[in-house]
Amino acid sequence: MRRIIEGKRYDTETATEIGHRSSGAMGDFDRISESLYRTPRGNYFRAGSGGARSAYGQSCGQNCWCGGEGLIPLAKEEALEWCERWLETDEYEGEFEDLIEEA
Repeated sequence: MRRIIEGKRYDTETATEIGHRSSGAMGDFDRISESLYRTPRGNYFRAGSGGARSAYGQSCGQNCWCGGEGLIPLAKEEALEWCERWLETDEYEGEFEDLIEEA
C-alpha cells in the first residue's frame, strides 16, 4: 500500500515492519488487521484493513459504514504506545530505546 499524506510518501513495500496485530473474523464490524511500519527516513505509520467500526471503516452511503483499508501516520511516541498495547516487549523494545527508561 502506498499513500502520500501531507507531502510525505508512505509505502509498505519500502518500509520496515515493526509488528502486526489482528483480531475478529471476516464480516465482523470490529475486525482489524494492521501493521506498524518505519519508513527509511524514520517516520512511523500504521497500515491495514478493518470492519465498519474499526479505524479503517469508511462511509459508503447515507448513514451507512463499510469496512476499508488505509494508512495512518504516527508520531514516534504514538508508535510506542501502539506497540505497548499490541505487541510483546521483545518485539519492539530495541526500536524505542531512546523513549524507554528504567522504572
